[in-house]
Formats: sequence, structure tokens, C-alpha cells
Amino acid sequence: MLKSIQFFTLAFALVMASGFRTIPETINEAERKAAIDFMNETKDRLIKDVQGLTDEQLNFKPTPSAWSVAECLEHIAFSEGALFGVLQGTLKEAANPSRRSEVKMTDEQVKGMISSRERKVKTQEMFEPKNQFGSAAGSLKEFIAKRDSNIEFAKTTQEDLRNHYAVMPFATFDSYQMLFFITGHSARHTAQIEEVMANANFPKKK
Repeated sequence: MLKSIQFFTLAFALVMASGFRTIPETINEAERKAAIDFMNETKDRLIKDVQGLTDEQLNFKPTPSAWSVAECLEHIAFSEGALFGVLQGTLKEAANPSRRSEVKMTDEQVKGMISSRERKVKTQEMFEPKNQFGSAAGSLKEFIAKRDSNIEFAKTTQEDLRNHYAVMPFATFDSYQMLFFITGHSARHTAQIEEVMANANFPKKK
């Protein structure tokens, strides 16, 4: 009888302990899908734009100071990894719901702001093209690898992305919004590639 009482007491204690255990917060399925869809759409758009371009087309510059398609592609590839590093850095600190008020922009505003080509921003020197991937094909390969890795993160992460933060020069984003920032950045420079390709002097395929 005593053993039975001890068993049920222990079982009750375990149930109560599990009931009060803190369950880590994470993004919901709709948020996860929105980020993944945006990443896949922008990845496909970039690949479609640059596929089959000749070396002459890849290296054409509308003006001496403008970037070529190849340079834009390198910048996109490098930034994909570097900006994700910023996101990873935000997760090193403890989640802090008390800082939510610092986030002033909605997800759609972040997405629209970074994707838009209306506001020109001077690129920091570390993000300038340096032919670090050897060729446009190398840059595209690097981008696809980094983007696929970021998509896998979005699919599987259990981090509390809404309560970690990235303080950028122009705004504070939560870590979930950083997925839109990274992806929107690639969309912004894909639009730049499309501007180069729309130039009247862009080489025609022979």
C-alpha cells in the first residue's frame, strides 16, 4: 500500500512539473511559410534572370561606376551569408519580450523597404564586389548554397525569433524580420540586375 502511494505521489509530481515547464516560443506555421515562400520566389527569380547570360552580358556596365550583372550577383551571394550571420548573432542573447516596443515596422514594411530600389544606399566596403567567388557561376553557386541553408533554417528553427533583435542603422528588427531583410536584399539587387539588362546598350545574344 505504501509503495502504491509513493508511486502515485511521484507520478503526480512528474505530471505537475511537466505542466509548469516553460515551452520555448517559436514562429507559427503561417510565419514560417511566408518567409520560406519569399525565399523560394526570390531565389527562382534571380536564377531565371542570369541563366544563359554570356560573359559579355554578365560584365556589361551601363556606366563606368555602375555594377555589372556579375558584380551584383557576387554582392547578393556574399550578403546572403553575411546578413544571416547577423541573424545568428542575435540569437546568442537571451530572448527578451520587454524589447518588443523597439520594433516599429511590420513584416510587410520590412519586406517592402529593403526590396525597393527607390532609396539608394552606399554599400559598405566589405560588401563591395571583389571577384571572391571566381566567376558569375561561382557567385550563383555560392548564393544557392547559402539560400538553401537559410531556407532549411526557416523550416526547422525552434528559436524564439520574435523576441531576439537586430539593431540596424535605420531600424530595429526582430530576428524573424531579419529573414525578410536578407531575402528582400537579394530581391533589391535582382531588380538592379534587371535594370542593367533593360539598358538600351545591354549586349544582345549573338
